[in-house]
Amino acid sequence: MTAPAPPPVERPAAAPAEPGPASSGALRRIAVSTLTALGALTSIASLVLLANTAQDARLFDQLQPWLLVVNLAGVIVLLVLIGRKLYELARDWRRQVPGSRMKARAVAMFSLLALAPIVIVYSFSVNAINRGIDSWFDVDVRQGLDDALDLSRAALSLRMREFSGRTERTADELRSSRDFELVTQLDRYRRFAGAAEMLVVGEHGHIVAASMDLAVDALPTAPAEEVLLEARGGRTYVSLDPGSPGGFVVLTAVALPRPDGRSPHVLVATYEVPEQLAGLADGVQAAYSEYGQRVYQRPFLKSTFTLTLTIVLLLSALAAVYGAFFWASRLVKPVQDLIAGTRAVAKGDLSTRLPLPSRDEMGFLVHSFNDMTKRLARARRDAELSRLAVEQERASLAVILARLSTGVVSLEPDLRLRTANAAAAGILGVDLESAVGRPLPELAEGQPLLRQFVDACRRHLDAGQTEWREQLQLKGESGRRELMVACTALPGEDTGPDGTPLAGGLVVVFDDITTLLRAQRDAAWGEVARRLAHEIKNPLTPIQLSAERMRRRFLAQMQDKDAEIMDRATHTIVQQVEAMKQMVNAFSEYARAPAMELTSFDLNQLVAEVADLYRAHDTHVRIRVALDPRLGLVEADRGRVRQILNNLLTNAFEALEGQADATVSIDTRRTALAGHPVLELEVADNGPGFQREIIGQVFDPYVTSKPKGTGLGLAIVKKIVEEHGGQIEADNAREPPGQGGARVRIRLPLDDAARAALASADPRHDRRSEPRRERA
Repeated sequence: MTAPAPPPVERPAAAPAEPGPASSGALRRIAVSTLTALGALTSIASLVLLANTAQDARLFDQLQPWLLVVNLAGVIVLLVLIGRKLYELARDWRRQVPGSRMKARAVAMFSLLALAPIVIVYSFSVNAINRGIDSWFDVDVRQGLDDALDLSRAALSLRMREFSGRTERTADELRSSRDFELVTQLDRYRRFAGAAEMLVVGEHGHIVAASMDLAVDALPTAPAEEVLLEARGGRTYVSLDPGSPGGFVVLTAVALPRPDGRSPHVLVATYEVPEQLAGLADGVQAAYSEYGQRVYQRPFLKSTFTLTLTIVLLLSALAAVYGAFFWASRLVKPVQDLIAGTRAVAKGDLSTRLPLPSRDEMGFLVHSFNDMTKRLARARRDAELSRLAVEQERASLAVILARLSTGVVSLEPDLRLRTANAAAAGILGVDLESAVGRPLPELAEGQPLLRQFVDACRRHLDAGQTEWREQLQLKGESGRRELMVACTALPGEDTGPDGTPLAGGLVVVFDDITTLLRAQRDAAWGEVARRLAHEIKNPLTPIQLSAERMRRRFLAQMQDKDAEIMDRATHTIVQQVEAMKQMVNAFSEYARAPAMELTSFDLNQLVAEVADLYRAHDTHVRIRVALDPRLGLVEADRGRVRQILNNLLTNAFEALEGQADATVSIDTRRTALAGHPVLELEVADNGPGFQREIIGQVFDPYVTSKPKGTGLGLAIVKKIVEEHGGQIEADNAREPPGQGGARVRIRLPLDDAARAALASADPRHDRRSEPRRERA
């Protein structure tokens, strides 16, 4: 019988449809259990009958073939089942099925524990049976039975002689009696002799007289002819015949001469043997006969008992081996379920539930496993919810960081990059988002801004400072950057020797305050310009008028030498006043913010007009113009845009003064920023370019490297561009090689959406946000 399969893993109940594997498995188990029980009962009944029939040779001969067939069939069935189990065990062993080795050891141990006592008991039982049967036929027992038989025979012979003597004496008494007298005398002599029956038989078996005991119910019958012949021959006939149930009678016959000399009669007397003596004789005879039969059956008994014991042993041994397989399977099955369950849990299936085999220690272990999987599933569910919450928070934080204009960088303690937002990459001019996991000093190679940033961070870390705040000034090719940097430490899991937690990393937050400082400077310069325009311009006119009046009034009255001095002095005063007026006017123009007159005009046409004007003014500078025909009409203040072109070209011509092969390039392009149309105006020359020391301050008032000029040209250009909602940047061109010079790039919006996009973007922060040129 196969071990019952465990119930299936708990699953949600479904609507009943067709009998499933569980119901068919249950029916199969019931059928197998029923057949096994019937087979076991049949084998036990056959063994009991086999043991009982061993005492009856006739019955044993009748039932032995059938009983042997039934028991041999049971043996064959058990051998087949055990062979199948051995094949399955060997197959599982070769396939290294979990639990197969444990099952093999359990089967071997159970089989050894069961077979060892059976074999020992069998060997001793066979020896004991053989010795016991041999002891039944001991010489002393046989001699005793022979003596008892001789004794019983001697006693019976003595009785027979006594009864025959009585019969002979009775015949002597009746010798002279006639036939009619015998009828009356015979009864008296019978009682005197103690016979149960007396008959006088004449010729031809005719009964002449008869006397019987009243207890005898049967009618008298003549004895056999050979008895009469032996008696008439002069010999006394004596025989021991069976009588009443369990008793014996002695039949005697003697010749009875007749007085007339004719053929003698025969006196026949029947005597009953005493019941005690008959019983003893019968018992001795029966015992002797049975003993003789047993002596004859001794080899047969030995073989019968040995065969019976062998069959019992074989069935018991095979049943024990099969039981070892059964209980080993029952013992190993929970272990195999646990192994399968642990493998399923290792693969992530925490819904695994094992059937509870019993309420013993193994059942407690299975219950603990199921409880563990429930707890793990609950913990994983909670962890998944926590992970989702963390992911949501991380996504929200990533969105926030992506929208921030503040740069945020998280670093490992060894300055390995963890995370960085787009603003940080734009401010430092390096693609940090794709460099996560790399050391920051490695990324700083060839990046001047990032190198200065890393040096500042390393300086504080070398000093043991993890919490610090500093305003950094970074100098790059595109100018100077002012950063407000703050650093804080992330909590870590490790602790130092003093028990204080070590930093698990660093978070560096920095803002580009260059524009803010520039706006503050612009506001300060605007205030200075307004004060200069108010405080200086008012005294200049009286000074000029006074100098001119002095010249007109006193110049004619002076001598030549004094007149010359007066003329030169007054002329100088008037020239300087005019220069100061021009400077004050420039300040006034920089300080005031007149209302713009927006009109739609063709920027390409305006650029061409200004370029032609400057070509006619200075022929030694070649002006190259590249105009985008897709630009279309631009809505701006035409006059102030012309002023932008004039100031930029003036600066370029002054920078190219005295240079051979001087070239100025003017380009217009229609580009897109975040999907919105933007015009781009670029003026570049092949002169010496901006000095690196002042490239970040070229838009500040009075910042210039030229020997002449006020230094307000680019400042005014920047102010006009910002009034139009645009952007401006200046750098030194790198291409073509060996012909680099100053380059100023202006971006102006072509609609309100582009104006908003330009207001929220700083082209210096992220070179990757460079506006893309629209294609026709």
